Amino acid sequence: MSSEPLISKGSSFYLVESIRIFDELPKATILSVSRPDASDIGPLLLSYTIQLEYKQFKWCLQKKASQVIYLHFALKKRALAEEIHEKQEQVKDWLHHIGIGDQTTVVHDNDEPDDGAIPVHNEDSVRKRSVPTRAALPIITPSIGRSTVSERAKVAMQNYLNHFLGNIDIVNTREVCKFLEVSKYSFSPEYGPKLKEDYVMVQHLNHIQRDDTSVGCFMCGCCRNNWQKVWAVLKPGFLALLEDPFDTKLLDIIVFDVLPPSNGDKEDQVLLAEEVKERNPLRYAFKVTCGNRITKIRTTSSAKTKDWISSIYNASQKPTEGWCNSHRFSSFAPQRGLADDGSQAQWFVDGEVAFEEISLAIANANSEIYVTGWWLCPELYLKRPFRANASSRLDALFEAKAKEGVKIYILIYKEVSIALKINSSYSQKRLLNIHENVKVMRYPDHFAAGIYLWSHHEKIVVVDHQICFLGGLDLCFGRYDTIEHKVGDHPPFMWPGKDYYNPRESEPNSWVDTMTDELDRRKLPRMPWHDVHCALWGPPCRDVARHFVQRWNHAKRNKAPNEQTIPLLMPQQHMVLPHYMGRSQKLDIESKPTNENQKDITQGSISYESPSQDIQFLLPQEADGIDSKKVNDTLNGLHLRNHLDFLHKEHSSKAMQATNFADDFDSLDHQHDNSTGSTSFGSDLSDEGGQRQEVYGGEISQVGPRMACSCQVIRSVSQWSGGTSQTEDSIHKAYCYLIEKAEKFIYIENQFFISGLSGDDVIQNRVSEALYRRILRAHTEGTCFRVIIVMPLLPGFQGRLDDGGAATVRAIMHWQYRTISRGQNSILHKLNELLGPKTDDYISFYGLRTYGRLGDDGPIVTSQVYVHSKVMIVDDRITLIGSSNINDRSLLGHRDSEIGVIIEDREFIESTMNEEPWSAGKFANSLRLSLWSEHLGLHGEVIRIRDPIADKTYKDLWLATAMANSQIYQDVFSCIPNDSIHSRYAFRQSMNYWKEKLGHTTIDLGLAPEELDSLTDRHIRSMEVLKRVRGFLVSFPLHFMCQEDLRPMFSESEFYTSPQYCDISKERITSLCYDFSDMETLLNKKFVRQALGVGCGKLKSPVWSCELGNGSKWVKPKTHKKNDTGLG
Repeated sequence: MSSEPLISKGSSFYLVESIRIFDELPKATILSVSRPDASDIGPLLLSYTIQLEYKQFKWCLQKKASQVIYLHFALKKRALAEEIHEKQEQVKDWLHHIGIGDQTTVVHDNDEPDDGAIPVHNEDSVRKRSVPTRAALPIITPSIGRSTVSERAKVAMQNYLNHFLGNIDIVNTREVCKFLEVSKYSFSPEYGPKLKEDYVMVQHLNHIQRDDTSVGCFMCGCCRNNWQKVWAVLKPGFLALLEDPFDTKLLDIIVFDVLPPSNGDKEDQVLLAEEVKERNPLRYAFKVTCGNRITKIRTTSSAKTKDWISSIYNASQKPTEGWCNSHRFSSFAPQRGLADDGSQAQWFVDGEVAFEEISLAIANANSEIYVTGWWLCPELYLKRPFRANASSRLDALFEAKAKEGVKIYILIYKEVSIALKINSSYSQKRLLNIHENVKVMRYPDHFAAGIYLWSHHEKIVVVDHQICFLGGLDLCFGRYDTIEHKVGDHPPFMWPGKDYYNPRESEPNSWVDTMTDELDRRKLPRMPWHDVHCALWGPPCRDVARHFVQRWNHAKRNKAPNEQTIPLLMPQQHMVLPHYMGRSQKLDIESKPTNENQKDITQGSISYESPSQDIQFLLPQEADGIDSKKVNDTLNGLHLRNHLDFLHKEHSSKAMQATNFADDFDSLDHQHDNSTGSTSFGSDLSDEGGQRQEVYGGEISQVGPRMACSCQVIRSVSQWSGGTSQTEDSIHKAYCYLIEKAEKFIYIENQFFISGLSGDDVIQNRVSEALYRRILRAHTEGTCFRVIIVMPLLPGFQGRLDDGGAATVRAIMHWQYRTISRGQNSILHKLNELLGPKTDDYISFYGLRTYGRLGDDGPIVTSQVYVHSKVMIVDDRITLIGSSNINDRSLLGHRDSEIGVIIEDREFIESTMNEEPWSAGKFANSLRLSLWSEHLGLHGEVIRIRDPIADKTYKDLWLATAMANSQIYQDVFSCIPNDSIHSRYAFRQSMNYWKEKLGHTTIDLGLAPEELDSLTDRHIRSMEVLKRVRGFLVSFPLHFMCQEDLRPMFSESEFYTSPQYCDISKERITSLCYDFSDMETLLNKKFVRQALGVGCGKLKSPVWSCELGNGSKWVKPKTHKKNDTGLG
């Protein structure tokens, strides 16, 4: 026979002893005592201001004497229940001893109003947890019958508080924790300071399985209105709702975001928190408006309502860095690193080093990892050669960390399957099968969200909120590359299976076996990939993580609101209040040796202040070098090493301020041999034979110095993509502003260049207009100013240029040429009208190309090096790195979601601009030197490119190299694009000639004969000619297909897409009906029906709402239900 304990675990008194909030005793100080009404001499109406201190946290409470008395009685009741429980245990033991069965009566206590519980304790423990009643009496006696409050009342309350604040067991009871307004999240420094907390009532949550959470008629269930009692925790960045103070699972969270601007009309002003008038005068409520959500909250008094509203305002809006305030460029994130707050950055060129460092960061993760991307391949190897690095495969890394307890959250873009072959469904299934700690969501759901046209394009990895990676690199096939940019890999050594990738030739058609080749390695080259990525530490990293949390929570609410295995996430907060340094001295990350920092981080309670912890670092070498074995031992041992001498020099030029920025912005619109130069530079820091190198002291390579910088995170996000209350296009604003304020030089690498000048009604972004105005100003002032733009030679889509299925390729080419040189709205046409031939002195366009053999005895081939980087360097001082392309999809904010960072140097080196002294930033300058050395094929000749705008660099080296390389490729391959082919007829003639001569060729005429035709009898070997190529730089062919109208024909599906949207490498179906007036006819086009997943029945009336390319709206009729036609 069994017996139940006297106090069952199901009762409100049961508490697991291990659940504690306080690890040490807090301190309380009575600051003041007051009486609300001097005429009322009741002792229980005294109001006390109590200041509490715990570790580095301080907070104040306003408590009445009556609340203290209620607390006292609650503690006495708890002590009594514990004593009864102890007596029952004694009786039960005695009955067992004399042989009587387990028939003990069970005592339940259902009258306890709190959700607390008590453990089993012996008599000593019970006495320790009891506060004598005599200790509470002095609270009342000093003020009975008195009209003024004496100092004795203050002393009496202080003495009483000391009774229970001197006992760690009492302090950790639910009654005391509720009185002190603390919870499990109160003293987690990563979430910011301790602010307001209390029980409130909410209605929108799923019902909590608890007897006292619903408010309604207790006689029957019909009167329930589903209001529930929850514990609210206010932090600077969010308002979290928990079941009780001891719980850590989120019921809901409101992540604060920038509020819409007010037009001066108070009625239209959106407030984060404001009072709500209830019909019942005895009810008190307020609402919190954030993004597209409004949450109604009730309290027990009008005073509490006002206190909550005031606290939310003070936390989110009153500080200048508050999350509800708009910052520079209207970004959600403030500028970081203006003071020594631990903001640091590091750049990576091409995928080799970036992927290796991401793998090391993941391998060293301790708590959680965030990953989001446009495409994610679980079978991607982050280190090469792949056979020697099986543990670096992404799914293997995730599995190893998940088994260690690390939580991994992965957010993947859910594509329109007819338009893309990235098969995110396959990736999701593979990832979910790894481990229960791997959480995966795909977003958006096209039917439910009504989003078919736009994508999530960010590429983010965040590890433990301490280090993050962002830029142009997705964790997917085709992105890994080295600075050699090899075109072949036969037999497979570096690029296994479908990672041998060339989207110009063929996109993978099946994902059943990713290790099976898609391309014939003996005949077709891979397409080399050039990209730029960066790592961030400190507050900027937490800003990037906050963006991920917003997107994750938005997707969770829309896609899986009731899925318990998919949790809501909480953003971490950068602590800036001085008193949070507490009794210990303030951390000075830069001034301390790194090993001292590590000690502080390990032992202190404010580890979030460190830019990183237990994370692999890449730090620059001193000029005299360091023993490589020591470096590797240090890296493998996870010791932090600091080789930077942080110099805090002032920027010599005028600092760029956001003041009057809106006015400024509005004015814009009402494989080679080593001899080719593809070698590695600098010292080898690789611990596994890789080429992890740095730019420091004149040495050039793939990774830059990690250094203190001023950083600001910028993004493109809107209601559909992130649930924000307004569209944010801070990337677009930043591009335009930085271009307008540039002093000497702008260097851009981007996958696209599609932009409009002022007055362009089709293309809406104004990057081109900003460049145009800045060049005109330089010409007017007579100053030397250069703009260099590097972009792909051809769009990365499948299909030969004259094929019927290559309309997307031609459409993108049309809009890029329309932006650059063709038509009256092109930037070169406008500049040539005013400047003539001098235009070439100000702006020029380039691409990248390489060559090599397919195996030891394979054919000689060439391919463009696909420029996928999204980077802009201004004056060798400011760098913009991100995921955003220069086109409307990426820049307008309400289309694709994007993220980027502006990195402004704080450390400078001596350099020159146009042969005049110039202070160049270490970060920006080292990145440009690395890129230029790679593109130009330089061997340690950094001095030749130190001055980017002098004629000897710009004309005699950069321009001359591009022209020479272009001519060599033309002589050997006649590859496309080139300036000698102006029409489809010429293209077909060239294609037929080379096919007949060589037997076959690549889709872009990338195959060369072993020997070239010559006017003399001397045979010239192609490889001998190609050895004269230096680097990868070639001229962009501005006259290619100049006699053709590259816009889609009426019979092609791209004709029905909005032209300004066709510039994306992400979707084939991009927008609905730019110039097609009959919506019903359009919707019944086969390609549209397939893209939207609609069946065979004819569509007669649309039932959903979406934005059309021509600015009109397709609105859901009120008489139809969402599932009338199945069209979302």
